Amino acid sequence: MQQEHQPFDVRIHLDPQATAGACIRVVGVGGGGSNAVNSMIRRGLTGVDFIVANTDAQALASSPAPTKIQLGKQLTRGLGAGADPTVGQRAVEESIEEVREALQGSDMIFVTAGMGGGTGTGAAPVIAQLGRELGALVVGIVTKPFKWEARRRMQIALEGIELLRRQVDALIVIPNQRLMDIIEPTTSFIEAFQRVDDVLYNATRGIADIISGNGYVNVDFADVRTIMKNKGDAIMGIGSARGEFRAREAAINAINSPLLDGVSIAGAEGVLVNITAREDVSMAEVGEAVQTIEEAAGDQVNLIFGVVFNSDLEDTMMVTVVATGFNHAAAIDSPAAINIQPDQGVSPTVQPQHEEQRIAANGPAIVYPLAEQRTLPEAAPVGHAETAKYNTPAYLRRNSSVPLGSTTPHAGGTESKQPSDKPAFLRRIMD
Repeated sequence: MQQEHQPFDVRIHLDPQATAGACIRVVGVGGGGSNAVNSMIRRGLTGVDFIVANTDAQALASSPAPTKIQLGKQLTRGLGAGADPTVGQRAVEESIEEVREALQGSDMIFVTAGMGGGTGTGAAPVIAQLGRELGALVVGIVTKPFKWEARRRMQIALEGIELLRRQVDALIVIPNQRLMDIIEPTTSFIEAFQRVDDVLYNATRGIADIISGNGYVNVDFADVRTIMKNKGDAIMGIGSARGEFRAREAAINAINSPLLDGVSIAGAEGVLVNITAREDVSMAEVGEAVQTIEEAAGDQVNLIFGVVFNSDLEDTMMVTVVATGFNHAAAIDSPAAINIQPDQGVSPTVQPQHEEQRIAANGPAIVYPLAEQRTLPEAAPVGHAETAKYNTPAYLRRNSSVPLGSTTPHAGGTESKQPSDKPAFLRRIMD
């Protein structure tokens, strides 16, 4: 008797959420961060969702971002934070549930801001912490002011960067001053700040393209997470070149980019490399660029790369490098807690921890000479002869023991011996 064979039915069921790809969101915080996001949208960055969060209602209204969050509607009435990070923190605290709703479901969140102002400096750490609480990989990409900007602004920026560092998985700090090394002295004021936005765009795109599927060679999001999760400070370099030896030259330019601020990638735990060129780029060129960067980082580096085609580049090859893991030990500590309960009338409490950056040297770095650097002249020091009198409070210059608007005179009619040179939101934190 012949045995009947039943047909073999093979059915494969795919998880639609697993095949949808990683959900990547870019959050521009404050004026500088929002400008960066606006630039990314206009330049056609795809594969990510854009959010702008700001206290300035007028700036929000002009943004092309699909998701806009007005921070602190009651607190600031849409008029901005007045360069006060305390206001920025309180504003995001007021709107925390709206921010939470916008970030739900994110796999990766880029938090970008221009540090030194009120909203970006004060709100970015809170948004970053919230993103990590929601389970996302959070990468901060922020700028430091130019040297010629107010020293007070630089001080606020540095303190804000330290607070943000404790709330992100990886932090890329772009010093605006270093851009002076890659632009012409005659570059206009507006164009110079557009170049700042260009750097933020390239940093975000260089990472997002690797995981979003926009590139010809892509990697799993899990690989990127391994390289960037709890890795602390990260550095980024961008290089480009043309001609016969463009692959090696572009890689060399990337690892010696002025944006690296003189820091070598030697000893980095992880490196992401994004290579952008026309479709006629050869396998040998890709290999040469990757090998050049690996030699500079060391034998133990965990390196992943992606290749993106862009016909507009013609003969140019562009290489973007993001190196992580320089202060890994500091990053894996529990981040400082920020109180973001919306029903409390106090500012978030942060305990900043200052740790010296440690850079391992697992292998020798390849050192190439940097191009001649161009910098702006140093600003006149505070307390210069022409302005020295203004170092004394106005009410003392008036020979009065009581400031205007005050009802409590200083003891003995003398100046307080403990003037604070720190921003209000940091004094509250220290208290």
